[in-house]
Amino acid sequence: MSLAADQRAVESLLAFWADAGAEALYADAPIDRLAEGAAMLRAKSQPPPPVAVARPVVSRGPDVGSAVAMAKAAAAACNDLESLAAAIAAFDGCPLKTQGAKQAVFSRGAADAPLMIIGEGPGADEDAQGQPFVGRAGKLLDRMIKAAGLEGRVFITNTVFWRPPGNRTPTPQEQAACAPFVERAIALVKPKMLMLAGGASAKSVLKREEGILSMRGRWFEWVSDDKSIELPAMPTLHPAFLLRTPAQKKKAWQDLLTVTERLDRPERPH
Repeated sequence: MSLAADQRAVESLLAFWADAGAEALYADAPIDRLAEGAAMLRAKSQPPPPVAVARPVVSRGPDVGSAVAMAKAAAAACNDLESLAAAIAAFDGCPLKTQGAKQAVFSRGAADAPLMIIGEGPGADEDAQGQPFVGRAGKLLDRMIKAAGLEGRVFITNTVFWRPPGNRTPTPQEQAACAPFVERAIALVKPKMLMLAGGASAKSVLKREEGILSMRGRWFEWVSDDKSIELPAMPTLHPAFLLRTPAQKKKAWQDLLTVTERLDRPERPH
């Protein structure tokens, strides 16, 4: 075929593609589609590289040691229960404060009570009202206190001052951060004895590992961190536990009567 014929064939082919709507060449060089397909198959058979996921930075607040030191300094500066309540509300060392609690829940009762009852932590009703033991368990406790002749003679608080999420048991770390405030409350109220409601309270305050069923009804000695205060302490069953297991109410009632008897026992002459 002559050069002129080749040129006419090319022009004819270009005219065909132009009529078909093609306006540009796909590529300037030929492409081996078989080799390209084989490379794509090999790439699919290899696992994809791991994708780096940015982890959110979680603020954990101060460590336990720093939190305890902060609490001790804040508590030591308080000379009455009002300033202690304000110091607790302003305290940022307990992580429970930022886990959904509405407010700090410190105490209720007589400021000069001879008996201090220490529970575990606030629940939903307490979080809403800002006072400890005001829900169903608190109403049961109040009835027991009244029946034992202790109405107006009790000061009530907890080992932690913010509601744990889901009403879970407070952790030892959360209790440790709040412990200096509990100890300062004891120093300001000056009770004659302590009653510890629930296993978490008894373990935290007395620094013991036994379960509440083995500790309840027995007398222990609580000693302040600086060894300046020593008080008798009786662990007992938590009122919330009594609501779930009414058969145990008799044991808790016995504990309360034992405390009342010792509280009203004439002091021995020095």
